Amino acid sequence: MTDPAAALHTDTEDRPGPAAAALSDAGPAAARADAARVDAGPAVGRAGVGVRPGPVSARLDPAARPYLDVLAAAFPDVGGRVTDADEARRILAAAPRPAAARPRVGAVEDRSVPGPPGAPPVPVRVYLPDPEQWPGPRPTVVFSHGGGWVLGDLDTYDTTARNISRAAGAAVVSVDYRRAPEHRFPAALEDVHAALCWAGGHLDELGGAPEALVVAGDSSGGNLAAASLLLARERGGPAVALQVLVYPALDAAQDSASYRDDAEGCFLTAAHMRWFWAQYLGPDGRADDPLASPLRAEPAGLPPAHVVVAGCDPLRDDAAAYHRRLNESGITSVLDGRPGLFHGFLALAGVLPEARAALEGLGGAIRSTLSDGKTSGEAGGDAG
Repeated sequence: MTDPAAALHTDTEDRPGPAAAALSDAGPAAARADAARVDAGPAVGRAGVGVRPGPVSARLDPAARPYLDVLAAAFPDVGGRVTDADEARRILAAAPRPAAARPRVGAVEDRSVPGPPGAPPVPVRVYLPDPEQWPGPRPTVVFSHGGGWVLGDLDTYDTTARNISRAAGAAVVSVDYRRAPEHRFPAALEDVHAALCWAGGHLDELGGAPEALVVAGDSSGGNLAAASLLLARERGGPAVALQVLVYPALDAAQDSASYRDDAEGCFLTAAHMRWFWAQYLGPDGRADDPLASPLRAEPAGLPPAHVVVAGCDPLRDDAAAYHRRLNESGITSVLDGRPGLFHGFLALAGVLPEARAALEGLGGAIRSTLSDGKTSGEAGGDAG
């Protein structure tokens, strides 16, 4: 459960060959593209993303195959040969990082915000868009990175956060939450909620529109983003306009069809997921706790959603089921299905057109939270 950025990180605005691009955390969106918004109704396939029957090799977009192969070969075999979190982190830290320019934004600042009661402050990295390109009040996105609650940090997800800021014209608050197994559930969740509360109370400082606070996350970060909304609902805020979940992990039961159908061959494996969940929850963790498994929560009162799904991914069914539950509860949810892509594809927005389209789609969804519907500016600005 990690973004390719967390496997092998670099920043690039070029379009390298498959090997070099797979070892990067994504270039910017180089051109506009509309996201394919797919309703997860019964006629759209088992997972609601138009998945064709058959093995992964037959379903995967041929353009994505070289990147998947490079990433899968370099990623630590967690849950197999690698069972220690520190060893997994060392493997990732030792991976090659080809130097390249970072996608440009208006400003970047590392800072700390108040943590949960009795816990240390939470490090965050704040990204502001180019003010000339994106003038006026903007959306504010509290972003939680992936990495199975164990891997990933502000640096490995730096380009992803920059790309979201560029695509949405948004202030992005990227959260460096405490990681498992040193800090098990609910430590990471409490940190994300603390960062959300800080962002909600500092919108003026961030240039944020009061009606356009957004939570976002990919993979395990999608889990934390969704669960932070449950805490916000329980604790009286802050009010959130939209949730953006990118191939999220939402149910610790791990018993859906996609966990069986896509157990291997999709970069992220079912074995990886078993290990990640075990690190996060620990031996005494409750898989049925809605704060750990947001798919099990009552959706009433949650904000609209934009859910991005990879068709070749053990987590595919989690995302589609969450989307359906929201719609069935009368909550607007859009499912952006990418049937031929694999878990972590958003980091390849600089080289895969489908990934670029997904990035632009979520950027447009975030911009739509502005009360005046303002979408001025073009994604991919070069200031800052």
